[in-house]
Formats: sequence, structure tokens, C-alpha cells
Amino acid sequence: MAEIVVAAENRTETGKNENRRLRTKGLIPGVLYGAKKKPVPLAVSPKEITTILRSKTGENTLFDLEIGGSRRKVILKEFQVNPIKGNLLHADFYEVALDKPIEVSVHIEVVGIPTGVKVEGGLLDHVTREVEVSCLPADIPEKITVDVSELALGAAIRVSDLKVPDKVTMLSDPDLVIVHVVAPRAEEAAATVAPAEGEAAAGAEPEVIKKGKPAEEGDTKAAAGGADKDKKPEKKDKK
Repeated sequence: MAEIVVAAENRTETGKNENRRLRTKGLIPGVLYGAKKKPVPLAVSPKEITTILRSKTGENTLFDLEIGGSRRKVILKEFQVNPIKGNLLHADFYEVALDKPIEVSVHIEVVGIPTGVKVEGGLLDHVTREVEVSCLPADIPEKITVDVSELALGAAIRVSDLKVPDKVTMLSDPDLVIVHVVAPRAEEAAATVAPAEGEAAAGAEPEVIKKGKPAEEGDTKAAAGGADKDKKPEKKDKK
């Protein structure tokens, strides 16, 4: 794999205004962390980080941050994405030592169609999509593949059944279920319960938090006056 180098700038100012200024320049704020080292505020290109996230190794990609002419071997620690637009807002990095193990999450990829689905009419339920492992930075698996072709109805594949490289140590609970084949009845029962719960939730009005300035006393009176104005006068019975 070709070496990846991402240019980074030191930043001395922090806060929302500074973050907006950075984004106007086409950069995003970030922080470089390291064992027994003081965090270093940085600014990086969101396009380069997005490219790394969309690669095969994703957030477990090992790459270099170039800061002021020197390079630091890092891995993505955390990142923040705009929930509406989907653009990257912030990225944190962790400096690693190539000779010391680190703990990371690795994606589980399921392949094949279970016998319990094809022959017995069951449904495949993918319960756990990532597992925690420990290994040297250069030995981080791209993914862990699980073949479910022989999985019968009622059977499950657990963490203890996974095959990982010799240089990788599994940290997740061995009894944790990765995938299992369940009977359709159980799924149908869950489906009938879900709408009822959804209807109950729909009956409750969501709390609306207004971010405008608080109404002043005059505004409150005006609103009250408007309400009284709309109210029709009470009719009195003629004797």
C-alpha cells in the first residue's frame, strides 16, 4: 500500500469563531493526541481525511501527518460529521508507535447465504458488526470475514468462532453473537409489537426547544391580547 501523507497546520486559537474561519479556508479543526504527550491543536484538509475514511481500511488506516516539516505516524481517533450535509467537521488523531500494540475496532463482513435461510426458511440476523482487537499498527486487519453458508436455523456464530491472524488478539467477549438464523415467527412477532410501540410514541408530542431570544414582557402581553381578541364573547340568554 502506498504511503499516505496528510499536511497539517498548527493552530494557536480555538473556539467557534476560529473553527468557522478555518472552514472558510477549506480546512477543519483537529487535535493530535499521543501517549504521555500534550494534545496539539491542528488544521487539516477535510477532503484528504474523507478520502482515507472511504478507503478499504477506513478509520483504521495508518498514515503520516506532516507538521512543520516533520512527520508523525497516526491513526484516526475520532471524527465528527454534519448529520444533515454529511461533510466532515472535526478530526482527532492518535500518534502510534509501530512497535507497540494498539486497540481498535474491526468491521465484520458476512458472506454467503445460510442453509437455514435457503432450505429452512429462516432469517439471518447480523447482531454484531464490529469487534475489538489488539495488535501492532501495521497488523490491523482490513476486516474480518465470516462465512455463514453452513449456518442452520437456530444456530449462531460467536466471537469465539472467528478466525483472526496470528498477530491479532481478540478482545471482545468470546460468547458475543455475531450472526444467527432465527425463525420467521419471532421476527413477525417483533414486527407486530413495534408498530404498537411506535403509535404510543407518536401520540406523545415531541419537546420543541426554541432557540430565539426570550419573549419580553410587552410581547407576552401582546400575545395574550391577541388570544383574547380572537375569543368570541359569551352569549347571554334573554329572559
